[in-house]
Amino acid sequence: MRRCAVALLGQRARRRWLHLIVGGALFMPFWMVGSVVVGALLGAGGLFTGSLAVQFGAYAVGLPLVAVAALFPLARPMSVAAARALCGVPADRYADGPAQGPEARARTAGWFTLHLGAGALVSGATLALPPFAASVMALPFSPALRESELGRLWGLDRPWWSWAALPAGLLMLLALAAAAAGTGALLAVQAPRLLGPSPADRLAAAERRAAEAESRNRLARELHDSVGHALSAVTLQAGAARRVLDGGAGADLAFVREALTAIEETTRRTVGELDWVLGLLRQDEQGGEAEEAQEGGAGGPGPGPGLDALESLVRGAGPRVALTLSGDLAPVPEALSREAYRIVQEGLTNAARHAGGEPVSVRLDARTEEWEISMENPLPARPPVARPNGGRGLRGIGERARLLGGTAEAGPADGVWRLVVRIPR
Repeated sequence: MRRCAVALLGQRARRRWLHLIVGGALFMPFWMVGSVVVGALLGAGGLFTGSLAVQFGAYAVGLPLVAVAALFPLARPMSVAAARALCGVPADRYADGPAQGPEARARTAGWFTLHLGAGALVSGATLALPPFAASVMALPFSPALRESELGRLWGLDRPWWSWAALPAGLLMLLALAAAAAGTGALLAVQAPRLLGPSPADRLAAAERRAAEAESRNRLARELHDSVGHALSAVTLQAGAARRVLDGGAGADLAFVREALTAIEETTRRTVGELDWVLGLLRQDEQGGEAEEAQEGGAGGPGPGPGLDALESLVRGAGPRVALTLSGDLAPVPEALSREAYRIVQEGLTNAARHAGGEPVSVRLDARTEEWEISMENPLPARPPVARPNGGRGLRGIGERARLLGGTAEAGPADGVWRLVVRIPR
């Protein structure tokens, strides 16, 4: 008994009933147009005539109009929003956005027609049946009601109604609740089929997820390269300065001053880069295009550091890093300049971790059809200890090079660790 009561009048059943009433309310304009048309054809006159022929004729005329209205772009988002809130079907089983393609539009039209058509019938019954059922249940207690004109019209003045009226009224209300629950369950079954994603919707959703993943990966790579390099460079310079100061009175204060200056310059530059990356992140959260932000679009952060900041980057890496530039760097595109900066930055980070303070050489050659970025540093005396989450640096360099159509190679060669990146101009 309790399960039947929950199925007919529980929270889910009440929500679905409300969903049907919303459909009935949306059907009213179409029904009114149908009433005018059918009334004119039958000569009934009047919009709210009591003729059942006009009312059901208006219903039949309104259904095709509903199907046509469902072809408009707003129909599916509106239907999905109502169904998600009231149908009791998991939200991920619905499609998002306007219907794309004939098949999706046809399914949307089918759903809209089913929802509004069934909603009109259930709404009409909900408005008409409870007052009638209440009047029937009041018959045994109201002689005036039994003898009224309405009572005689419906045959309610007959003696046997005195004992059958109360259960009959209750059965009417129970039948209404069962009809509403059954119709709501039917809509819940059909909602994923008619409002669910089509193959085109699934493809668009997969493309959106891929774009979001790429955006997150790019931002993570920017943060890793910028902050990771800064921390490595600052740690290296601070450690070198401490070792010099530990030497006592004969400490090389000029070297300490130079190390502190490099720390200051690195941290100042990194704060600017961090602001730029966070600007990209904020714009992504606001729904803006990350690429527009990267290109300095209106209202977005300016472009990130490029080759013009390369000398500052090398100075911050310490006095034992040598930079050699060959060729004309002026006509380099902004995207290539930015990626070349990040590649050098990550290469210096790896050298700072593994070179043990030995000299590091950085060369940029722009004299041929290919841009070549090469870095060399002595191999460490002992192989570096593998980190559980390590290896992102060289992988990030390879990803940047491939995005520009180039290649990246790294490994021991001739007693040194060599990184070579070639990018077509």
